[in-house]
Amino acid sequence: MKKKWLKSLKTNTPQEGFELAILLAQKGIEYTQPSESIRKKIRPKYSRNPDNLIAASEVIAIHYQTVAAANDYWKSNTKVHF
Repeated sequence: MKKKWLKSLKTNTPQEGFELAILLAQKGIEYTQPSESIRKKIRPKYSRNPDNLIAASEVIAIHYQTVAAANDYWKSNTKVHF
């Protein structure tokens, strides 16, 4: 069993939520392919493929939706500016 690293999906800000979403995506890869040497070997190939980068962004976006929902979309006084 892996070390427990995820204590909560709660974050203080949308920025922290986005960073958590990225971490969730990274951890998903680590769980799927536990060998660091294999991940390092194949990274140059997929990191230059636009379709793979788009897919990675989609995974992060899905995780961000989950984190945002867990944080009640940060309904406090925090405003998101685009």
